[in-house]
Amino acid sequence: MKNPVDGLSVCSQEAILLPLVSMGTMPLHRLCGMFVFLSVCLISFTPPPCNGGNILAFPVDGSHWINMKILLEELHARGHSITVIRLSDSWYIPEQSPIYTSITIEVFQSFQDLFGVYLQENIRAQREGASALTFFKLTKDFLSLISEIHSMWIDAVARIFDDENLVKRLMDAQYDLVLTDPAIGSGVLLAKYLKLPLVLNVRWVTSGEGHLVMAPSPLSYIPVFGSGLTDKMTFIQRVKNIFFYSILVFQQEVVVGPTYDAVCEKYIEGGCDIISLLQEADIWLFRSDFVFEFPRPTMPNVVYIGGFQCKPAEPLPADLEDFVQSAGEHGVIIMTLGTLVNALPRELADEVASVFAKMPQKVIWRHKGERPSTLGNNTLIVDWMPQKDLLGHPQTRVFVAHGGTNGVQEAIYHGVPVLGIPLFFDQYDNLLRLQERGSGKIIQLADLNARSFEQGIHEVLRDDRYRQNMQRLSRLHRDQPMAPMDQAVFWVEYVIRHKGASHLRTEAYKMPWYSYYSLDVVLLLITAATGLLLSTLAVFRYLCCRGRRTTKTKQH
Repeated sequence: MKNPVDGLSVCSQEAILLPLVSMGTMPLHRLCGMFVFLSVCLISFTPPPCNGGNILAFPVDGSHWINMKILLEELHARGHSITVIRLSDSWYIPEQSPIYTSITIEVFQSFQDLFGVYLQENIRAQREGASALTFFKLTKDFLSLISEIHSMWIDAVARIFDDENLVKRLMDAQYDLVLTDPAIGSGVLLAKYLKLPLVLNVRWVTSGEGHLVMAPSPLSYIPVFGSGLTDKMTFIQRVKNIFFYSILVFQQEVVVGPTYDAVCEKYIEGGCDIISLLQEADIWLFRSDFVFEFPRPTMPNVVYIGGFQCKPAEPLPADLEDFVQSAGEHGVIIMTLGTLVNALPRELADEVASVFAKMPQKVIWRHKGERPSTLGNNTLIVDWMPQKDLLGHPQTRVFVAHGGTNGVQEAIYHGVPVLGIPLFFDQYDNLLRLQERGSGKIIQLADLNARSFEQGIHEVLRDDRYRQNMQRLSRLHRDQPMAPMDQAVFWVEYVIRHKGASHLRTEAYKMPWYSYYSLDVVLLLITAATGLLLSTLAVFRYLCCRGRRTTKTKQH
């Protein structure tokens, strides 16, 4: 055990040690008093014991892993033991790590191959221009992609259930909880199978944005992701919102749900469905907040940790710092399209590079494709950039980005305005939230060319309202009683301490849909009202008929 005195400051140690020198000359009663005083000091300075939990993590790969890894690093630093389940073809989740032990599940189909083909087709289709045919093609391709991805992950979790030795190992490990990203439902199924408390590191679930499956979501002012709408909708826009919601329902009920239902029926006692399992989760660590998101109803077991991965900027490498400082008063523009897209198509990259070449600013551009032929001397091409450190640098003026959640939240944290080029998934909707708040501007991929890009970047650079609005969002985001990461760790440890958090969970998920919307009550009331009305009419009819018969009898 660490000596408590080792952790004290020099002044604190002297306060304890100096009296020890003169103890030999003290009277007995004063000596006893000094020992009591020293005991109190040592107890006060001794850190509390660390009761580390045993956590089983089932992350999703890609940019989702970046979020999960940061949370796991913090949990590890606070004394928790972590086991990570990963797939054998993982992009970013290493098998060996100083912060966790891993369990690798063999897969026989490459997620990377599926996703790479989809990305190229998606970009090509968007460049052909917006049309009904393009929309339906993109929707069909997306549904086909997610069907294959979910099937692949379902096969992986089924392989776990079929491996008796692995199941015994997981049971014997006595985990305190499962921490998973429910964009893929495998971790949710595993928590149910092992009968463990469940904490979700979430923004997406199997059927779309997480709120839609566990919080009241009136479609009159809650825009469905993918619709490109805000919380202020006209009648036509509300019709559009319903249409996009119906796509999500189709996705869940027809494309994704049956795959999970089959696994539930085979492996889970009593059966289940993925939506109910999600609603059973103890805590939702939601990767958003209401500085970024539109206001909406929520639930008591939702903890908003938007920007939890953001940290103050650290010094740049010397060569990069020299390049940034060489920009002088004009500052620096940084550009990246995230972890999944290495480069724009060649003709687009040339047009973007030609615009950068004419600008007085220096440019740092993460680009791994063919080197643009129009590249200027002011532009530095890199394979990787320290994004958060560049965003936090006082020389950075604009962030040209694709609109991924991580990048948007880091831009908010550091107060850097965004010129967005959304490519797929939720990126347009993320950027739309910045544009609505006057802190970013969007250029659709179909409209991207040298002229539109030059106009957009000059607008964000020269109109100081973009920077002012983004800095206001930054101040709002930072003004919290508790840092998002501390909130996330607190609630994970809360579930460990209390063996779950069922008292925060609504019972609505146990109700059939007609009971949830009180349609059975409405039907009963309508039936009762109808019966009362018919009875009243029958009585009046009887009395009227009887009255007429009586009158006729008297007349005769």
